[in-house]
Amino acid sequence: MNTTIGLSLIALGAIGHANSYMPIKKVNTWSWESFWLIQGLFAWLLFPYIGAVIAMPTGSSLIELYLVNSSVIPKIILLGAGWGIGGLIFGLSLRYLGVAVGQSIALGTCSAFATLLPAVMMGNKLFTGNGLILLIAVSIGIAGIWVIGYAISLKSKKKPDANGKKEAEDFSFGQGVFIAILAGLMSACFGLGLVTAEPIRLSAIAMGATPLLAGLPSILIVTIGGFIVNALYSISQNIAHKTGSEYFKVTFGTLSKNVFYCAVAGGFWYAQFVGLTMGKSFFAEDSVMFAFSWSILMVLNVAFTTLLAVILKEWKGLGTKTIFIMALGILIIIFSVIFPELAL
Repeated sequence: MNTTIGLSLIALGAIGHANSYMPIKKVNTWSWESFWLIQGLFAWLLFPYIGAVIAMPTGSSLIELYLVNSSVIPKIILLGAGWGIGGLIFGLSLRYLGVAVGQSIALGTCSAFATLLPAVMMGNKLFTGNGLILLIAVSIGIAGIWVIGYAISLKSKKKPDANGKKEAEDFSFGQGVFIAILAGLMSACFGLGLVTAEPIRLSAIAMGATPLLAGLPSILIVTIGGFIVNALYSISQNIAHKTGSEYFKVTFGTLSKNVFYCAVAGGFWYAQFVGLTMGKSFFAEDSVMFAFSWSILMVLNVAFTTLLAVILKEWKGLGTKTIFIMALGILIIIFSVIFPELAL
């Protein structure tokens, strides 16, 4: 299989994810919860549905595919809901630990848990052979995340946010670490959902779907669970903050622009899983790279989000030490991605 093409497709998806939060700056007069709900309609329902439909071969339907695999769908939706809860908890971990430590613990846990647990469940031994290579690759990737997290902490000390707030609003290390680990474990439910949805992907291929797109129907089921959780939370915030009417209080022009930028944000976010699905199709299914693919996406998300911040000049004016540590973290992440191929 062509590993280079697979990695390139996953990288393109990660670049999409890195850009997914930029459109929020273009949304006018709406509160955060209103933006989050509408972009979620695109990111977790509309685009995944379109992708799933495109993946199905002529003469076959999504309903037919899901009926064949009806026994696993409730589990996948529940895992998707777990991922949705993890995303909400993640925000709380940042409050207690700050972006640097909170992101490092949560994303590191998410990357490790969603990659290593399925490997262990399938009988792989993590201290010998391919299992050891997988364990080392995941560990290197987590190290890269932590190095970037350290660089972010240095950046925060040099450049506080626009409101002059501390990085951690209510710092509490013990409580924050617990919440960050919980957020990582729950967020890993997305990766576990994709593993649970393997019968759907295989059935799609059996029906004639191209392996390049066969994983897209699985993503829709996972994101449905996540959408339910996020929609309930966003609506509750609309009610609590009395912002439910703002969807329709804007002019038609503003409404159109807001919906457009929510769609752009949703499309960028969904791109990461299109890239993951297409990229995995270039890895042999019994290979370390196939098992490592979730971690590849997670660490590349961190790397490209950091690089985008550099391009946007958010790191401008910082010392050589901070820039060097940030660059080192990105290099470690890149090395983790190619390590399995070098080790085999």
